[in-house]
Amino acid sequence: MLGLSPGRLTIAGRLFLSAALWSLAVLVVAGFVLSAVYRRAAERALDERLGVYLKAIVADLASPGEDLKLTPGQLGEPQFELTRSGWYWQVTRLDGESQSLRASRSLFAARLPRLVAEDSPAGETRGYVVGPDEKRLRMLERIIDIGDEGRFLVQVAADSEEVDSQVLAFQWALGLTFALLGAALVGTTALQLRYGLQPLRRLREGMTAIRRGEAEKIGGDYPADIAPLADELNLLVAANREVVERARTQVGNLAHALKTPISVLMNEAAASPGAPLADKVREQAGLMTRQVGHYLDRARAAARAASIGSATEVAPILAGLVRTFEKIGGGRCDFSCRAPDDLRFRGEAPDLQEMVGNLVDNAAKWAKSRVEIAADPVPAREGERRYLTLIVDDDGPGLAPAERATATRRGQRLDETKPGSGLGLSIVTELADLYGGVLTLEDSPLGGLRARLTLPMI
Repeated sequence: MLGLSPGRLTIAGRLFLSAALWSLAVLVVAGFVLSAVYRRAAERALDERLGVYLKAIVADLASPGEDLKLTPGQLGEPQFELTRSGWYWQVTRLDGESQSLRASRSLFAARLPRLVAEDSPAGETRGYVVGPDEKRLRMLERIIDIGDEGRFLVQVAADSEEVDSQVLAFQWALGLTFALLGAALVGTTALQLRYGLQPLRRLREGMTAIRRGEAEKIGGDYPADIAPLADELNLLVAANREVVERARTQVGNLAHALKTPISVLMNEAAASPGAPLADKVREQAGLMTRQVGHYLDRARAAARAASIGSATEVAPILAGLVRTFEKIGGGRCDFSCRAPDDLRFRGEAPDLQEMVGNLVDNAAKWAKSRVEIAADPVPAREGERRYLTLIVDDDGPGLAPAERATATRRGQRLDETKPGSGLGLSIVTELADLYGGVLTLEDSPLGGLRARLTLPMI
């Protein structure tokens, strides 16, 4: 379904693809937003812990005395006492001739970088820095001014790996959850499309049954928005049948109307035998009879070709023709026939018999000893009109390329020594054209002529 180009996607494919892409886009955006929100929450939680330690140090600085009175373990975080543990505090006096420094034991002679400039106003700042051992640290720092006691920079930092690990675990859990949610959305979308488009599939199946000749109209109940379409299609099929039937009736009426005047002319001419005028009238009346019969047959064929729902099994038609020509030929030629059992011509059986019969008759006249007949479906893409090919090969002398176009013209006979009227191939060409097919003449692998007839199939 999705392997097709965008212009050839089905409605179901378009709806499924659009729903899947929008669901994926929403889940991806939601994943980024939730991950960012969770990171901010994790950072705020860590900042709150660091803020507690920062306030304790600031409170100790503000108490009377010049030096910090913090003792090991007083802040309640043992990692401040472990060397390079990732948890650090540092107090730097900013006034005076030389800056004095106090720090946690975990720093072990290292120093924390600064977030703000030395002359920045008092206040609290937070952010990320690169600390000892090139570790990324989350740090809070505050500049406090306690008057005569001095001006100090207080810094508290912790390894950001704690935040990163929490965020990574959250992202994995979120990704798994969203993957399951995406699979559920795709599955429910597929089920919705299958259920929602089921009336259209039944409508297509109904039209296919009519085209195959298996039904006369579309049956079943359809939703309110599809039912009018089904009704209109039924009306269209009924109107087509009515037009075809009316055409057949008109053709029959015309044949009956012309038959009587021509018979009168023939009878009157027969009453005066030997008269030049009577002979001429009889000749022309006979010609008129043949021409009227021919064009009435073509009119009937055109009406049948335009009808909806006509279908003919190909294999039985070919097998019947082979039996007929084997009897007529008296064993002069070997006939072979091959056709799939499920191959069906979209048209009337008499027309298929006439087309293939003329081709086989022409091949039998020229063949030395062998005539082969084969029918196969032509590969077609989804949604394209389907065709079948009927191939008749003989081992006769064949035709030169320049003679092949002449052979399909009405009344053209390339060899007067062979029986016939020269109408066979032209009749096949005309009938094939009525059905939207085509007749081509080629060189046969048997050495003679190959007639390739392409016709619409079910």
